[in-house]
Amino acid sequence: TLRRLKLDKNTLVIFTADNGPWLNYGDHAGSAAPLREGKGTMFDGGCRESTLAWMPGTIKADSVCTEPAMTIDILPTVAHLIGAKLPEHRIDGENIWPLFTSDKAMSPQEAYYFYYGNQLQAVRSGKWKLHFPHGYRTMAGRPGGKDGIPTKYSQASIGLSLFDLHADIGESTNIKEKHPEVTERLVKLGKTFDANLKTSRRQPGRL
Repeated sequence: TLRRLKLDKNTLVIFTADNGPWLNYGDHAGSAAPLREGKGTMFDGGCRESTLAWMPGTIKADSVCTEPAMTIDILPTVAHLIGAKLPEHRIDGENIWPLFTSDKAMSPQEAYYFYYGNQLQAVRSGKWKLHFPHGYRTMAGRPGGKDGIPTKYSQASIGLSLFDLHADIGESTNIKEKHPEVTERLVKLGKTFDANLKTSRRQPGRL
């Protein structure tokens, strides 16, 4: 339709999703492998999603971006493209348009913060991802359900853990002892962001 209406050259199309597979549905769930865990967790299997972007003549065909980004960045990116003003109050997203058009662009975000409900569970900065101590649901290697009937999750927990996602995409080896300076920096970033978020929290029912 965009091609037929001759709107394809100035329309940005983004296709993505909000979470990984619902693992307890088994053969109806899909797989996040080699990522760890799935929907309902802040491991990459639960929250890391592929994203496709299309804008012929502007976004190079077959180009690949490995920089992290989040859907919170879409609003300021679209606002940049159409010349719209951003809200006067603080928002968490940043303009990531350079990530779509240049293979040398870097993420404008110092870090991304991963919440389950009101609990900050992880922080991502570049290749580093730090998990704060928290509990999470897991199939613990067991198969899920069949024919759309889910099975029950088990509960597990993780302590303070640092992962290098470039070397360890499955978040399997905790290297916080080898990189105490990185761990300390991400802990500080997370605690500062969480404190600021709680003080600026809007009342229920207010937009």
